[in-house]
Amino acid sequence: MSLNALSLTEAAAGIRDGRLSSVEFVGDCLKRIDEVDRDIEAWAFLDRDHAMWQAEVADDRRKQGKAIGPLHGVPVGIKDIFDTGDMPTEFGSKLWAGRTPRRDAAAVARLRAAGAVILGKTVTTEYAYFNPGKTRNPHNPDHTPGGSSSGSAAAVAALMVPGAIGSQTNGSVIRPAAFCGVVGFKPTHGLIPRSGALLLSRALDHVGVFARSVDDAALLAEMLAGFDEEDPDTRPLARPPFVEVAASEPPLPPRFAFVRSPAWTHAEKVTTEAFAELVETLGEQISEVEIGQSFDRVIDMHRTVMEVEMAHNLHRDFEQGGDSLSKVLRALIERGRKALAVDYTRALAGSATLNAALDGVFDEYDAILTPAAPGPAPRGLDSTGNPAFCSIWTYLGTPAVTLPLLQSESGLPIGVQLVGRRGNDARLLRTANWLVRKLGKRGGAAPAKTSAGRAKTRSGR
Repeated sequence: MSLNALSLTEAAAGIRDGRLSSVEFVGDCLKRIDEVDRDIEAWAFLDRDHAMWQAEVADDRRKQGKAIGPLHGVPVGIKDIFDTGDMPTEFGSKLWAGRTPRRDAAAVARLRAAGAVILGKTVTTEYAYFNPGKTRNPHNPDHTPGGSSSGSAAAVAALMVPGAIGSQTNGSVIRPAAFCGVVGFKPTHGLIPRSGALLLSRALDHVGVFARSVDDAALLAEMLAGFDEEDPDTRPLARPPFVEVAASEPPLPPRFAFVRSPAWTHAEKVTTEAFAELVETLGEQISEVEIGQSFDRVIDMHRTVMEVEMAHNLHRDFEQGGDSLSKVLRALIERGRKALAVDYTRALAGSATLNAALDGVFDEYDAILTPAAPGPAPRGLDSTGNPAFCSIWTYLGTPAVTLPLLQSESGLPIGVQLVGRRGNDARLLRTANWLVRKLGKRGGAAPAKTSAGRAKTRSGR
């Protein structure tokens, strides 16, 4: 097996134990990038010499017997909306070409503190919104990789890097992870600090992670979580033991609530058939649950909050940027500027009420099970796909993880999304690991399609 195919956890253990050097591993990842990235274009910035220098420093530190972190010497990709003091951060926009921050974003600083090698900056859509970047889907370059964290998802899926970080204001972690066939984890709102990252919406912005297994996602999240005085939505609480809890066996087999959600009208036939088979496979462990009419307007409420807050936070670029902004972004900002204060206030306040309405579901079930997207990655590169199946959970700030457990007839991954109660992130990852084991596979690759050609779980039911 090539070194670049090692999981983040495997690579970290190998480097820590001296069975593998950071120089060897980073070098193999760079070789993989040279081999495949011409067709995928996942990277916005990559300085190979700087990456190798970081790896050499990491190896020297270990050889000298100095303290090393849980990610020591392991390369990680950074979405190009997070400031990096030694690399450009351009937000996927011509307006910010050549921008060089003075310091790292909080998330980047925490990765460095854990020993990670910052391999490079991954492609984002323009301002982490809908206008696509250059990245293509690793499974089929004629299809979108999703967005806005396009490069992060594609780089992990194509074995260029074992882990990456991204952000989600609508569906920008879960959707590209589902389209590219990797694990994507969006934690509870405010769990990972956003200081030093592009601000679109304080109420909606989340930092998320991409990996090829649930255990890898847990390790990344544990290194990133915690209080930051520059992010007012973080809290001075103990860091959750993601790795330990995610790897543990649940005291009882988890129970799942299959929720179609208000986005179900967008579900494609392949998704409805695949989830019907998945529900059959889980048997007594799953029940279909209606979450009620109070959620019918949740996608509209999410849109109102997003448009108003993005219009406020991007007002200077809107007023000065002219034709440098895409039409789709200008249209969003224009809608946000016209919104009524009463509609925005009502939409902002609705989150607490709807979260309380979900308490009854989470009192009885360990996780909500629902699609991550309407279907597999759409053909074409002029759109990043429909985020409707993510909007509700972003608006509510609940933790969500997508698992590449299904596959379409054409071989494209279909993500299974699990959603947990706010603050129960580690338990959600434990439940996700249980589901992966239940279906007889790790959280990395999509299962093979059946002879009938319909989407199936690995169990074949």
